[in-house]
Amino acid sequence: MTLEIKTSGIEPIRQSYAYIERRFGNKPATRYQEVSFDIQAETNFHYRPLWKPEKTLNDKTHTALQMQDWYAFKDPRQFYYGTYVQHRARLQDIAESNFAFFEKRGLAEHLSDEVKAKVIKFLLPFRHVEQTANLHMMSGSAYGYGTVLTQACIFAAMDRLGMAQYLSRIGLALDGNTADSLNEAKDFWMNDTAWQGLRRLCEVSLTEQDYFKLFTLQSLVIDSFLSELVYTQLDQWFNEHGARDLAMLTEFMQECLSDLRKWSDSVFKTALKESEHNTQLLQSWLEQYLPEVTAAFKPWCDAALGAEAITAAVQATLERAKKLGLNIEFAANA
Repeated sequence: MTLEIKTSGIEPIRQSYAYIERRFGNKPATRYQEVSFDIQAETNFHYRPLWKPEKTLNDKTHTALQMQDWYAFKDPRQFYYGTYVQHRARLQDIAESNFAFFEKRGLAEHLSDEVKAKVIKFLLPFRHVEQTANLHMMSGSAYGYGTVLTQACIFAAMDRLGMAQYLSRIGLALDGNTADSLNEAKDFWMNDTAWQGLRRLCEVSLTEQDYFKLFTLQSLVIDSFLSELVYTQLDQWFNEHGARDLAMLTEFMQECLSDLRKWSDSVFKTALKESEHNTQLLQSWLEQYLPEVTAAFKPWCDAALGAEAITAAVQATLERAKKLGLNIEFAANA
């Protein structure tokens, strides 16, 4: 007697959810697709926002930018809540390990008074700039259209909050958790002439109602200046003055800025590819904001790095914009 075992494959009735099938076809979907595409409510709203009664909930006109398909802003990192948290948890583990090493070895004691003064006056107040960046990205999450964009904006907002907190941690690491350095840094932010341009930029920007215009200001212009001036040139100054250990404490910020740039560049490229209207709009925003940001950073540059530093930041921003497809003429000393 022989026993013959046969197997048969059973095709599932449906490979994915109906709303995913309508967009991607009848095939298995990734988790990112399932939780990101076509899930924002579009109809059957019961009321208008009390704070903006001329708009509907999830209104496409919160920005002058126009898209036929707002879900075209696919995140190349394919971050949804689970993958984002896992990725940032790894970065946080590294950051916490770096801070623990710095404090356990008493590395702050090996920093010169000149370096400590430089950190307090010219680095720590950027935590206020990062808090503003958090609000800029929260605007995109609150008023943006399409979950692929709005969820990425809230992730970016949390990144900026984390960067502000780690800048505060640097101050606490220098003064033994007394917060004296943070109080001193706040006084610089409020009163020192080197910071008043940036402080004004942050305050005025928060009155802007167009979330994509704010996104352009933060992700394309301000972040390019931060990367070049703070996390390249100022970091190099620390290296040259015997403070290489500080690089461990700013690694989280540099990794986040690099990661955010991959995402934001893809957003800009998608918007520019959509239409000539979007190209002209982004061009006009860049032409408006680049001189404003340059003027805001210049007093800080003159005091922290020297007058010539601002030229490199402007050039880095122009080169990045050119790669995206935006070309404008601007000179830092114009």
